[in-house]
Amino acid sequence: MAMAGFSDIIGHEQIIGHLKNAIALDKVSHAYIFNGPKLSGKMMLAEAFAMALQCEGEGTRPCLLCRSCKQAVDHNQPDIIYVSHEKPNTIGVDDIRTQINNDIVIKPYSSRYKVYIVDEAEKMNQQAQNALLKTIEEKSGHPPAYAVILLLTTNADSFLPTILSRCITLNLKVVKEDVIKSYLMKTYHIPDYQADVCAAFSQGNVGKAIQLASSEEFGELKASVLQLMKRLEDIDLYEMTAAVKQIAEYKLTVNDYFDLMMIWFRDVLYMKATNDVNGLIFKDEVYDIKKQAAKRSYQGIETIIRALETAKVRISANVNFDLVIELLLLTIKEN
Repeated sequence: MAMAGFSDIIGHEQIIGHLKNAIALDKVSHAYIFNGPKLSGKMMLAEAFAMALQCEGEGTRPCLLCRSCKQAVDHNQPDIIYVSHEKPNTIGVDDIRTQINNDIVIKPYSSRYKVYIVDEAEKMNQQAQNALLKTIEEKSGHPPAYAVILLLTTNADSFLPTILSRCITLNLKVVKEDVIKSYLMKTYHIPDYQADVCAAFSQGNVGKAIQLASSEEFGELKASVLQLMKRLEDIDLYEMTAAVKQIAEYKLTVNDYFDLMMIWFRDVLYMKATNDVNGLIFKDEVYDIKKQAAKRSYQGIETIIRALETAKVRISANVNFDLVIELLLLTIKEN
């Protein structure tokens, strides 16, 4: 993915404001933590910040036109360093020592700063974190004035308290659904009801929304959920096993399956409460949603939504898959 400037990032205005301010006031910290779920935009923010720090242009930074920006866009700016690791699930002490500690003492090659980007930083083991600490500890006179370390993580709680206390933590907030929706329609030219589903489903995560908007599997998954939701009340108990099998085909993405079911029942609840078609996510299913809203009680729908949450928890705790699904479907049928 090509690097983008701040202006290309959807949402995250507060974080962008903070980073731009730090550059303008010359108050750039030595270490930042970008904390947020997968695909939420951590790398885009970190890269835009790195590019802005190194930008040689006047005015808006990054200018995207100077030599440094052009190099950064192509991922070959010598003073923007991506820390890599051999083992897929661990960032070890050697990775940190060789790529940060031993490198940070060397002055920048062509820029004002040396920026280190550590993706998946929650994978640093205890020794790696301690090695990093040596570099960012103030008392030993480190780090050099030109060094900026950006830790990207899905879980800042996994860092040692001593690391947290020496970094500025930026928590990525969810992006508003209508912002994601209009972005998807403009950039990916998808119809608005599809953009609605992707935006609602992504729960404020732009990267996930983009992934969904361009995924065929997601279309199939949605079709399966809708078909099941519409015929569930007519399914006899002996047909239950077939319904369970239908969901089992999506075992690997079963949380997505549950999330779509959740959107369905939220729609039913919304319809029951407001009778307003425009607020629905599954607008094109209005006939069936109306039918279910008329039949189900508020309490029944609440029970189903709670049952969906419970099913998610049970699956992640490795309770027998078919059993969990069967219980869930029975709860939906009974209510």
